[in-house]
Amino acid sequence: MARIAVIGAGMGAMAAAARLAVAGHRVVVYERTETYGGALRRFERDGFSFDTGPALLPLPAVWRDLFVKTGKEPLERCVELVQVDPSSRHVFADGTRFSLPNASRAGVVAALDEALGSSAGQRWGDFLVRAREAWDRTRRPLLEEPLWPDWRVLGEREPYPAVPYKRLLRTRRAVTLAEVGALELKDARLAALLESHALAHGLDPRSAPASAAVLPYMEHAFGTWYVRGGLRELARAVYDRCRERRVEFRFGTQITGIVEKDGRAAGVRLADGTVDEAGFVVAGVAPGVLDRLAGGAAVRGEGEVPPQRGAASRLTVLLALRGARPKGTAHRTVVHAEDREAELESLFGAVPRVAARPTVTVLRPGDPESVPDADHEAVTLTSVVPSGTGADAEAHAEHVIAVAGREIPDLRDRLLWHEVCTPADVEEATGAEGGAVPAPALAAAGGRLLHPANVTRTGGLFTVGGWSHPGGGLPHAGMSGALVAGLIVEGPGFRGSQ
Repeated sequence: MARIAVIGAGMGAMAAAARLAVAGHRVVVYERTETYGGALRRFERDGFSFDTGPALLPLPAVWRDLFVKTGKEPLERCVELVQVDPSSRHVFADGTRFSLPNASRAGVVAALDEALGSSAGQRWGDFLVRAREAWDRTRRPLLEEPLWPDWRVLGEREPYPAVPYKRLLRTRRAVTLAEVGALELKDARLAALLESHALAHGLDPRSAPASAAVLPYMEHAFGTWYVRGGLRELARAVYDRCRERRVEFRFGTQITGIVEKDGRAAGVRLADGTVDEAGFVVAGVAPGVLDRLAGGAAVRGEGEVPPQRGAASRLTVLLALRGARPKGTAHRTVVHAEDREAELESLFGAVPRVAARPTVTVLRPGDPESVPDADHEAVTLTSVVPSGTGADAEAHAEHVIAVAGREIPDLRDRLLWHEVCTPADVEEATGAEGGAVPAPALAAAGGRLLHPANVTRTGGLFTVGGWSHPGGGLPHAGMSGALVAGLIVEGPGFRGSQ
């Protein structure tokens, strides 16, 4: 079997490494930092513990499949999965508040009817039926199969079956997610609920295609999960599985180039100039890093999906609070912006900038492992910011804390200290320029939101992780690992999981 060099120890890269090792290959992972997990990092201080990357797990079946395929111990024996219920709580500027049950259509309909009036729940439920159709149409090509050679078909076809409306004697359908909210949901708060799913991935709902409806559908259909101890525990479990399968990790090792021989990847060059030979190279790095490693060689050809660049990032504020978490507190609360249009224009306008009053996600896990004792609470606040945001981080954090105060009225009195994680911290952890965070691949929009294929123009060189097909997000990272492993083990005829 071949020796395989994997560049980076992110979640997609480790998923590929574990699967390739089980297939009998000798796998070596080279990681420039001193730890694994990519964006799944942990911050600890004074007995408090916080996730600084993703903090909730959608579609856990992807990671269950990895553990089933790579060993006898299932995922649930390696980490403790907790279904989050309610799935989310939402707070609006007009005082409206509601909580949505986890993976319960009837419960969600009832909650929305009670908070927003009769028929609101039915409109959301009808939307989810249409979103399911979009999911069914795109699940395999966007998650389970290698990117189609004729990928333009995915960009041309809008899979979301928008409802036709007559306006000024003309029939029209929603093209963007924002239009879906305006035309089909007919309530500004329902529209904000819908758009918040796109915004959480750094997407502008005004330009994101209607197919982005699959984002709230995934959460509704498969539930939202938390890993006891934080999602860093999932990274630890995947790392342990790799080690059990005899994957070798070399931390603190900078790769400076991909070595080619006769037009094929033949190894990696280390910072000291030495070359480690390999039969295959798997690169789990951002596009700019891959360009540098390729030394100017064209990794992607004309007519292929171009790498995405300039994605948004996130600002994370970690709060250590005195006092116990109140009983019945929701794990996740979305405090919606007071002026959503102003927020979107700030983030996605001609000159992107931090929104003064952003949408803020408040995470209050109530996990005993995250606090020094029961008389304290660990809270994480996140908001979307333009990539490259760095200056005035404390000022931005103050804006975020002020918004969170709408959900935690006594926040200032309880605050012991806070830490700020900026896009620069994301860049340090992942290598992505400006701390950009990749969004999941979406159909339609001319293919603008697809990601490059896992295969490259260089034989034996594959890409994995959020910056290649099928894009960003923990489920997508896991699927990218499965796709790369399948392409290497089974060859170009591999067509995905069945």
